[in-house]
Amino acid sequence: MPDRSDKLRELGLTPTIQRLAVLESLEKTNKHPTADQILHVVRKKFPTLSRATVYNTLEALTKAGAILRITVDPSVARYDADIGPHAHFRCRVCSTVYDIDVEDENTLGDCVDGHQIEAVRTYAYGICSSCLAKDASTTTASPNGSQSSHPSSRKAKAFLDEPTTPRKEKSSQRTSQSDSQSEKGGESPNA
Repeated sequence: MPDRSDKLRELGLTPTIQRLAVLESLEKTNKHPTADQILHVVRKKFPTLSRATVYNTLEALTKAGAILRITVDPSVARYDADIGPHAHFRCRVCSTVYDIDVEDENTLGDCVDGHQIEAVRTYAYGICSSCLAKDASTTTASPNGSQSSHPSSRKAKAFLDEPTTPRKEKSSQRTSQSDSQSEKGGESPNA
């Protein structure tokens, strides 16, 4: 395996001290840190490092394909040095982001409906095992003997119980609507 300097050179980047430090901090964690969290770690070694340098370095590393910018958290970008195919899971209770394995039919280089896949980013959301365990330990029996659980569990159950329309059905519904508009002389969105 090439060292970090060689890796950056192969990607067309000059291996500056800042780039090497940022890349090293990402390779040493699986926590999917934010730019500010990376800055905090790297400043322990380089106290004069600026926030702008970290943001610019993350941008350069992302564009070169050395790291991934993940947007599983809608409020902030997170970064991952594992650029291999994998999915991310974000706990909606504690906001922790985890790597997860997801079997996907499509792989890089495959063609789907005439489109060549270059990247697949899958984000899953829910409640992590740690929060579920904490929730289970706080579950108490109410005076009438029924189980009372943490509000987050009730919200999750309510969300999961909501009826959903599978993606393929929605697609065929759109096609049916546009076909019926065409039959009526209406304008089709594909026209």
